[in-house]
Amino acid sequence: MNKKTFLLLIAAVSALGGLLFGYDTGVINGAQYYLSKHFDLDSAMKGWVVGSALLGCLVGAIVAGPLSIKFGRKYSLIISAVLFSISAYGSGLPSIFPESVSLLVFFRIIGGLGIGIASMNAPMYIAEIAPSSIRGKMVTYYQLAIVVGFFVVFLVTYFIGNNLSEEQNIAFGWKRMFWSELIPSCLFLILLFFVPKSPRWLALKGKDDDALATLVKIHGPEQANKEILEIRHSLKTSDKTHKVNYFSKVILGIIVIGTTLSVLQQFTGINAVLYYGADIFEKSLGFGKEDVLAQQILLAFINLIFTFIAMFTVDKFGRKPLIYIGSIGMIGGFLLLGISLQQQAVGIISLLGVLLFIASFALSMGPVVWVLLSEMFPNKIRSVAMSVAVAGQWAANYVVSQSFPMVMDSKVNNSASWNGSLPYFIFIAFIIVIIIITYKYIPETKGKTLEEIEGFWK
Repeated sequence: MNKKTFLLLIAAVSALGGLLFGYDTGVINGAQYYLSKHFDLDSAMKGWVVGSALLGCLVGAIVAGPLSIKFGRKYSLIISAVLFSISAYGSGLPSIFPESVSLLVFFRIIGGLGIGIASMNAPMYIAEIAPSSIRGKMVTYYQLAIVVGFFVVFLVTYFIGNNLSEEQNIAFGWKRMFWSELIPSCLFLILLFFVPKSPRWLALKGKDDDALATLVKIHGPEQANKEILEIRHSLKTSDKTHKVNYFSKVILGIIVIGTTLSVLQQFTGINAVLYYGADIFEKSLGFGKEDVLAQQILLAFINLIFTFIAMFTVDKFGRKPLIYIGSIGMIGGFLLLGISLQQQAVGIISLLGVLLFIASFALSMGPVVWVLLSEMFPNKIRSVAMSVAVAGQWAANYVVSQSFPMVMDSKVNNSASWNGSLPYFIFIAFIIVIIIITYKYIPETKGKTLEEIEGFWK
């Protein structure tokens, strides 16, 4: 197997974690209408069943750091694959026990644990394996896989639901939607046994010979020997116990910067648009129910296309330029949407605003944040720092998903001054903060080895 094929296999397998991220998050959207009727859920319980996985995601991201340090990136991903499979199978079981909605929630939380662990380990694993010249592109496979997962699960749930009557969907069709996730989760689990362990983790554990052997497969002997020396140098410390003081000014500062960037990804409003897209189209934009499905497909398609564009430009243009370009586009999109709502001129301009926002996010904060998080932390703290940053992202996801409908339904938002536009102007304010934070604190990592990036913080 040549180096290029070897790298592609590694990226494809680990990116399957992203596909399962998108698939597991999206499957509930297709199934929730029918399972809500099956269990006769009220709005509060419906919200809990749909949102319970986020709790698992948060906990999964928190435990992902210790897991990654102890067992490595590869085995952490294997654990996440097992959790995905258990969740996919178990989420269909409550139909046998119709009185037990809590059983469904339990398995949804298990799936969330898998997402949390994979969302931290998959991009980090790819970054630690990939050559610096194409690392951005390879990490972007992860975000691309998330988007593909959303798109695929939409098609799968539509296919399952469309081939059954409504009564059959309410009785058992939603269970098949959950069980469909077993195919990618089992494939992910099997293929993970064929990828190597991260050379940086091996070096961290003192297994330099194994680390070098993996690097030779990726880079060839000359570059591998150079890189193993850089890794060894980065891991050296005057503290013979090799303990890291995470509360030192420099290390805490790095973690805070990374976590802030991670949290701000959610405060762009992306998941408000994705989670509540149907409501936005129907209520805010004035589209009829028959149009909502077509609009959602359009959103997914735009998201996919611009993620591809990001994948092929992130190593050419750099990380920071894409964030600047995407942030300007996101602000422009929400200005079109917000002003059209405020002026009660809802129509094609409003739709273009939503699509411009989605395209700009997919080009920038969607993939680039995962690239930067996987690159910016020094070797010794990468697992813990990335665990904190990803946990912060899931917490922010929860805050946005819970607060968005509250702000939408508030008296202030529905007053004559705002006419439903207030949330989008709030998101614009956060996007401006992203531009400032990126300019002042985020290093440009294009073309640099992970060890060279460490030098930025010294």
